[in-house]
Amino acid sequence: MGGSLSVEPAAPPVATRNPELSLRRENGQREVFCGLTSIVWLHRRMPDAFFLVVGSRTCAHLIQSAAGVMIFAEPRFGTAILGERDLAGLADANEELDRLVADLLVRRPEIRTLFLVGSCPSEVIKLDLGKAAERLNAQLAGRVRVLNYSGSGIETTFTQGEDQALLAMVPLMPASPPGTEADQLLIVGTLADAVEDRLVDLFHRLGIPRVSSLPPRQSRDLPSIGPGTRVLLAQPFLSATARALTARGGQLITAPYPLGVEGSAAWMTAAAEAFGIPPAQVAAVLDPLVERGRRAVAPHREVLAGKRLFLLPDSQLELSLARFLQRECGMSLVEVGTPYLDRALLEGELALLPPGTPISEGQHLENQLDRVRAARPDLVVCGLGLANPLEAEGIATKWSIELVFSPIHGCDQAGDLAELFARPLRRRELLRFS
Repeated sequence: MGGSLSVEPAAPPVATRNPELSLRRENGQREVFCGLTSIVWLHRRMPDAFFLVVGSRTCAHLIQSAAGVMIFAEPRFGTAILGERDLAGLADANEELDRLVADLLVRRPEIRTLFLVGSCPSEVIKLDLGKAAERLNAQLAGRVRVLNYSGSGIETTFTQGEDQALLAMVPLMPASPPGTEADQLLIVGTLADAVEDRLVDLFHRLGIPRVSSLPPRQSRDLPSIGPGTRVLLAQPFLSATARALTARGGQLITAPYPLGVEGSAAWMTAAAEAFGIPPAQVAAVLDPLVERGRRAVAPHREVLAGKRLFLLPDSQLELSLARFLQRECGMSLVEVGTPYLDRALLEGELALLPPGTPISEGQHLENQLDRVRAARPDLVVCGLGLANPLEAEGIATKWSIELVFSPIHGCDQAGDLAELFARPLRRRELLRFS
């Protein structure tokens, strides 16, 4: 489901806003999962929603494998498979889609929101799911809300699926009632329920009483948005959603992301500052968390310190992970790759990377693998498709997709996050002496 672009010579490094960093832009063959993968965590977040992919059997196999469930378990996702007649334009795909949706809603009456998710095949045949959603909304007369977004992997990476799903929800968010806009903190991005509960409790203790989330736990319980609403991104890959929220009056809080102790403390501090909370009150809440988080990271730092790290572009978490692993775990950064670099959202992370850090934006698979082989790093963070070949060459790897399925946000999870990277190095050391 990943795309393949024409191979071009690697671009030379160009200056970033931080004069001590250089950026290499690359464009060529890519190895990434598509945005359909994000359905795996989105459908768990909103149990009253259903994600119907309009795509091929390959799309169906991808999601089922990524989710680790069998289709007879009736998960809250499925695939309307485009057959040869659909792809050849010999059948009316819209008519068939309407029939499938009607059958689905009879069998699953608990569905409150239906997402029609575009794929590579549906985009190739120019199937307009936006018009399909309008037509179905009119037919269902408000009983079920139908939204649409693209999960195609033609030009995107897998985390952008969540960005597109949230973007589809923004126009439906109610406007904040007059006089209450400034009271709300809006956390944007999917978090594990237990992690979110913990972070919301911390914000309450800091003195922020109204905290909402997007996506919500029930798809119809959308938070309000308006002038004065403080928008705090929990994930760095939500560029389109962030811009849509600010267009509706939200005020974006820029900060490092809540990965590791330092990033999590800075993230919560930035929110507290936006609400005018005194530093002493912030310190009283966060200092014990910071101390506990550092103790949890310490045993894993013993394994990671001094090791050389290469992050290939895949999840768009790479800059945040690089900052955490370098500053808190003592790793040396060989290169930090990211599929897309939104400087407005990642300014806080860029400022914390060490001078001279090589950064690459985009993917030219062969060139980047050549640099990996030349550098022979101790650990490579990469996509699932590259891990086994690199392991066969004697290079330890960590799957980047595992990070979006794991509860890694916040000070309390910093030790678990460090352990994810220490584990492959410990395993390699054990195999060496077995």
